[in-house]
Amino acid sequence: MSGAAIADPRSLRWLAIATAVVLTVAILLLPLAAVFAEALRRGWEPALEAILDEDSLAAVRLTLLVAAIAVPVNTIGGIAGAWAITKFDFPGRRLLITLIELPFSVSPVISGLVYVLLFGAQGFLGPWLREHDIQIIFALPGLVLATVFVTFPFVARTLIPLMQEQGRDEEEAAATLGAGGWDIFRRVTLPNVKWALLSGVLLCNARAMGEFGAVAVVSGHIRGQTNTMPLHVEILYNEYMFVGAFAVASLLALLGLVTLGAKALLEALARRRMGDAA
Repeated sequence: MSGAAIADPRSLRWLAIATAVVLTVAILLLPLAAVFAEALRRGWEPALEAILDEDSLAAVRLTLLVAAIAVPVNTIGGIAGAWAITKFDFPGRRLLITLIELPFSVSPVISGLVYVLLFGAQGFLGPWLREHDIQIIFALPGLVLATVFVTFPFVARTLIPLMQEQGRDEEEAAATLGAGGWDIFRRVTLPNVKWALLSGVLLCNARAMGEFGAVAVVSGHIRGQTNTMPLHVEILYNEYMFVGAFAVASLLALLGLVTLGAKALLEALARRRMGDAA
């Protein structure tokens, strides 16, 4: 009986490992490999030509620009939200947590439609924006707003569990010694969460570069102007330019893989630092 009791967990462990490996290969690795294989089906030259096309380069630049604006905004908002939730007690704290998590439960398409209803030509603020010659929808501001909404939770939800686990003792001790709020954050809170913060920023960046649904609604699909890389892939695919579509998709996948690789490296460095400290 004792031998069976010992063997069962081991068999379950290997079954769980085998299931995870099979699903990872079937659902993630094989489709990803197929994208790269299709991009290089006719060789390197057609793939590079598709990537270096003027519209493709415009899509790359726009994608990086949108991410470069959205990620710092969400970093500041995520730090502020996580700090407020974990370090202070105030009315509406639970509501703030719910609002931070709202983009996880709302379809990106719906979030894009919300901005169209607010800032579109027939939207609530549309006439005022038109009178003042301000364009948000079908322009860079709309892309940034939609991306900020979709990616807002990533930094905050990465920081909140760690900051809750760390508690408030160090901040309270610093306050009793006369440190101000900014000094407490800069010298106590931030050093304790810097690795988690970098991880959340990288996840936010990966999600921002790959966003499709919300951006598709507010972009207007203007080629060379409001098409990010995911939207450009869709246009090329719909025009039966499969090599170009998969080439741009491969570049987008590479950017995501580099981001995740950097995240894994940061996590390894964080574990090493914690091991050295222990």
